[in-house]
Amino acid sequence: MEYLDIVDTAGNPTGETIERTIAHKKGIRHRTSHVWLARKKEGKIQILLQKRARNKDSHPGCYDISSAGHIPAGNDWIESALRELQEELGLEVSADELIECSLRKIDSKNIFHKQTFIDKQVSKVFLLWKDPDSFQVQKEEIESVQWINFEECYQKVKENTFKHCIALEELDLLKCHLK
Repeated sequence: MEYLDIVDTAGNPTGETIERTIAHKKGIRHRTSHVWLARKKEGKIQILLQKRARNKDSHPGCYDISSAGHIPAGNDWIESALRELQEELGLEVSADELIECSLRKIDSKNIFHKQTFIDKQVSKVFLLWKDPDSFQVQKEEIESVQWINFEECYQKVKENTFKHCIALEELDLLKCHLK
């Protein structure tokens, strides 16, 4: 079982914890870290998308953030971001490589695998300029990864022309850091 800190609207732990599946059944606010990998290729900025595994409890088979994850109780944003990068993509990076973009609040309700899934998150969004030769993808979490030009991704999300769970608001947060 994975326990999460219950947090206030600013992402500060309240001192209480909750099991992850219960947090999503009851809509209890918790924290996540989101890391977007970016690179410059042929004069264009590209970002890395992961395609979520089909067995994921939310948004199965959808294109998503490069690396993201829930923050276990007692952990912090950066510690979790670095752990997720290593677990999901096989990337060892240092904390000073992460560029903090902003906090983002998420409040949604969906049905996945015939179960209600209520997501109340406070997410810290990071940018990581990195162009590794390869990735060691965690097959239980990720089906595949692919680089895409940022502007193309932005348009596809805006027009909803591919299966994704990317918020346009989050891409807007990245824009000022992608220069």
